[in-house]
Parts: sequence; structure tokens; C-alpha cells
Amino acid sequence: VCFLSLQLIFEKEGVYLHTNAKRSNQDTTIPGFIRIVERVSISVSVQVVKTQRGNSKKHCDLITNDGEGGEEDTNFDPGYEPDWAVISTVKKDREHVPVRDSGAVSTSVTLSQWSFSLPLSELYSLRRARFSLGRNFLVFTSRGGHPLPPLHFHRGGTRELLRAMHRYIILDQSPVDGRLFLAYPHDSGALSQSFDKLQLLDDGGSDLVSRFIQDPYATTFGGFSKVTNFFKAALRPPDSSVYSRTAQDPSFPLQPDEEPGFELITCGVELGPRPDVTRGQPMDKWEEFLDPQGRVKNPERIKELVFRGGITPNLRKEVWKFLLGFYPWNSTTKEREDILRVKTDEYFRMKVQWKSVSEEQEMRNSLLRGYRSLIERDVSRTDRHNTFFSGNDNPGLTLLHDVLMTYCMYNFDLGYVQGMSDLLSPLLFVTQNEVESFWCLTGFMELVHQNFEESQEAMKQQLLQLSVLLKALDPELCDFLDSQDSGSLCFCFRWLLIWFKREFSFEDILILWEVLWTRLPCDNFHLLIACSILQSQRGELIGSDHDFNTILKHINELTMKLDLQSVLRGAEAIYLQLIQCKELPLKVQQVLGLYIPSSSEEDSPDSQASETQRLLSESQAGAASSNSACGPTSP
Repeated sequence: VCFLSLQLIFEKEGVYLHTNAKRSNQDTTIPGFIRIVERVSISVSVQVVKTQRGNSKKHCDLITNDGEGGEEDTNFDPGYEPDWAVISTVKKDREHVPVRDSGAVSTSVTLSQWSFSLPLSELYSLRRARFSLGRNFLVFTSRGGHPLPPLHFHRGGTRELLRAMHRYIILDQSPVDGRLFLAYPHDSGALSQSFDKLQLLDDGGSDLVSRFIQDPYATTFGGFSKVTNFFKAALRPPDSSVYSRTAQDPSFPLQPDEEPGFELITCGVELGPRPDVTRGQPMDKWEEFLDPQGRVKNPERIKELVFRGGITPNLRKEVWKFLLGFYPWNSTTKEREDILRVKTDEYFRMKVQWKSVSEEQEMRNSLLRGYRSLIERDVSRTDRHNTFFSGNDNPGLTLLHDVLMTYCMYNFDLGYVQGMSDLLSPLLFVTQNEVESFWCLTGFMELVHQNFEESQEAMKQQLLQLSVLLKALDPELCDFLDSQDSGSLCFCFRWLLIWFKREFSFEDILILWEVLWTRLPCDNFHLLIACSILQSQRGELIGSDHDFNTILKHINELTMKLDLQSVLRGAEAIYLQLIQCKELPLKVQQVLGLYIPSSSEEDSPDSQASETQRLLSESQAGAASSNSACGPTSP
């Protein structure tokens, strides 16, 4: 066996193969690393090597080009099961094993058990897509039409891999699929011939190709999306064919199926201009919305006014009880008196349940004892800067403790989870009443209780939805975050968990929450708030040397530095921009509530969109009316 001189060009750990999670006799993820190795005078190959988990003493497999052990595992299943688990930060032990080569030049893909090699000269195409909380995966396809198993980059690195590959090949973005890249050799004749085949160039196109060859890094890798737009606008005649080397070509190798539930969102969607949005004045009238019996005559109008400008402090105590479901909108004054009496009795019955538990009983009730311990710890550090909760032996702290303990009796399955004290304190501050704050809390928890469930599925789903929105709005920002291992948007977790409670001042939170409680213009408006904040920071993030740690640090340091009115204007403008897009991806429509799968005509996407448009039009009209009556709008 002849060993050739090898040069390691690129290496990246944290690359995984996802097997079928339903099979109990296999790992659901196979950890490994990818590297580009240059065999002097022979070839350049991309190699993927399996690493061993835990303390296993087995060496990683050697990569060979002689076909030894090279039969493809017929039991392999790419396994597109979602992987929500947090990746351990403990570095896996791995020996640096040299690459063995037989000296033969392989013209096909060589696979061993979970390890394989592909000469770059044999690479036909590369598909780059995003799945599972923003992680990238790549699919390589050889010129023989054989797709390799998808490679999942749990720790980022796809951008660096593409940069390294560009030393040896040109990756030309497909004009019809923004995530598909076709591989060409660094040969101007071959590339020009490929352009001729695609009929991309007119008579004056050769100079452009020449510049393209002279500086491939700037024109190709410097911005794949820009390359696509450049060639589409400058080189391709309007009626020329662009399908001669796409999936519509019968000779084009079949690509592996996309991940279930994954929808490609490319930069090709034209969102149009983002409209200017103004905020209105806080709602300062209440009695005029009540009929003689005390019923609210126009709840939707009240919600529109609250969404547009919030509520004046003297009306919050009354209006919040309607927004949070303590009082029905159609209840009379007499009915509300009866509701308050019944709810008061019910509250104190539940409070007596935990108050009457003796110390001896509690010693045998570890769950209740655990809830009490968590509550006492959190109460002692919740909003202590606010005069209502400041100082020692403050009655406000006692009320905070008692309401949270009583909620454990109301919802013992959920009990108490850290963060719930943050939700209660503004309610208690506004209502100044133990009973009313409790029932307002139950109404609030109806909206966010899934955030606190142990499975965290709701939080994972919201982070995924946020990623979908951000990708449609700002693919460049998404790609940057992805390149810095921040594509999961995990730094937004606290924002979504307690609805930005610790990001804005106490007074701003009162305004933000009442705006969100209107559920206008959509139920996921809090995700648009997050998008608005992230886009406001894109210049600071992209134009710097941030990595994962410094991105997290920067986001955390935004606390108390954000302008709420600017964020709200930005979020509403984003919503209006998205709903005006005629080709909005289905996933984005679902996040915004514009499309709900239904067989009825009433729930069709068109009717959903028109209903949303109507609400916003009325909101804007309401803002204009409010502005004319109350003076100029706030900045």
C-alpha cells in the first residue's frame, strides 16, 4: 500500500448524521467531523469521519479510496426526526487519525460504516438548507447521481466549509433554487462552456465572465444571493431558458427528500417596501363605551385603541380585567358584581387549602414544599426596585407570595415555575388587589402557560417560528447568526418566556403587555416584536467581530436600553410588509395566522388575510380619529 503526501485544508467538528430516531437499536445522531484533504498530485476530497461517543476506546474509521469496507450500509436511514436536545458542550474525545489512501484515483463515492469520502472533482451539486432551530444541513450529490447522507452542522461552520471548497471549485447558485449550488472546476473554458449551454450570455457577456473568473471569491462566495440576482438581471435574456441544468432536466440527479415540515424560504421573495407606522395616544375614555346596563358596546374598538396607544394609568385596573377575561365583555354592572363575589369566595377557598397544611403534613408533601421554596426565593428578588415591592416586610411581597401559592392550588399540575412571579408583579401593582390580581394571572397564564411546561415544546416551536419570520425578513442576518452558531436564536428564549418583562422598564411593560393582550394584529405579534428588536441591532451584529458569546452578551445588554414605541412601530410595519407580499411562504402565513388549514371557504387564506387587513385598516382609521381628538401622536 502506498501512502501519499496529504495536506489538511479544512476540518470541522460537530457534524452529525441523523439516523432514524424510531429505531431503538441505533443512535439517533452519529457525531463526526468533516475535512478537506489535498492529496498531492492526485485529488482533493471531502471526507466525513465518525467520532466515538463517551469513553469508547475504538478509533474512528479510516477513509479509503480503495473500496475496502466501502459497501453502503443498507440499514442507513437519513432520519429527519427533529433534534431538539441541547447539544452537550463537553468536547468528545477523538484521536487525530491520518487518512489512508491506496494511491488510486476514485471516480465514485467511497462509503464505509458512517464514514465516506468524495473527490471534489466528482461533486455535482451541493444543497444547503436549514432545519431544527436554525441548524444547517448539507447534501452533497456526486456526478454519478448519488446523494450522500445529509450532514447536520450542529455547531455551524457551513460558511467556512464553502469558503475552503472554493479554493478548488466554483459553486454557482442555481437560478431557480437559492439553496442549491452547482459545482464547476476552476477552468474558464469549462465555465464559459457551461454558460453557453445555459444560454446565459448575450454578445457582451464574455467580459463579465472574465471578471467572474478573475475574482471568484468576491463574485461567488462573497454573496451567493447577490450572484443570483446579478446573473438574472445582467446576463440572462428575459426569454432564455434557465432549466437546462435543473431538477426539470431528466438527466439531473434526484435530490433526497427535504425535511418533513421544512419549507425553503429564499431571498427571492419580494416583500416590497416597509410602510411607515404611527402610534396613537393612550385610551383615556371608558364610560362612553358602556351602555346603560354597563355592557361594553364595542369591544373590538377598545382593543384597536389599546393596540394603537395603550391605556392611561387610571383606566388600567378596569380595562385589564376585560382584556384578561376576568369579566366578559358583554357582562352588565350587576353581573360583574356577582362575578367578583363568586370569584372572591373561590379564591379564598383555594388559599385556605395551602394555608391549613401543617408543617408536619408539608414534610410529607415534597411537591408542595418544593413549590413554596421556589416561590419564596423568587418573591424575594422580583421587582424590588419598585416601591410596591421594595423594603423588608413589605405587604406587597406577602401578596405576591400568597397569590402564587394559591395558583399552585388552582393549577397543581403546572404548579409554580420560575418566571411566573415576573408575570404577576405588574398585575398586582396595577390592580392593588389580591383577588383581582389572581384571576388576572389565570387569564394571562391561559395565553402563556405552555411556555412553562416541562417539555418546553411551546418554546421550541416559538423559536422555530421566529426563525421562519426572520429568514423571510432578513436572510443575511439569519445567515450571519447561523455562521456564529447562533441560528437557534436561543438568546431570545427569555424574551418569549416572560414576554420581554426584563428587557423594558416596568412602565413600558405595562404598555407592551396590554398591547399584546389585544391579540392584534395576530396572536404571534410578540414574535414580530422580537424581529423588530433583532433587525434594529443588525448593523451592530453584522458589522462587527461578534461570535456566539459576544452576541449573547450584546443581546443581554439591551436590557432597559430599548425604545418601546420604536419597537412597536417596527413590529407593526413588519406585519404590514409581510401581509402585502403576494407570494408569502406558507410557513410565514401560518405563523401570522393568515392561513389556517380548513375545508371551509370562510377559513381560506384569502378570507383570513382580508379579515386581518380589515382590522388593521380600522386600527389605522381609529388612530387617525384618536389623533385628531387627542392631539399629536407620540414620537
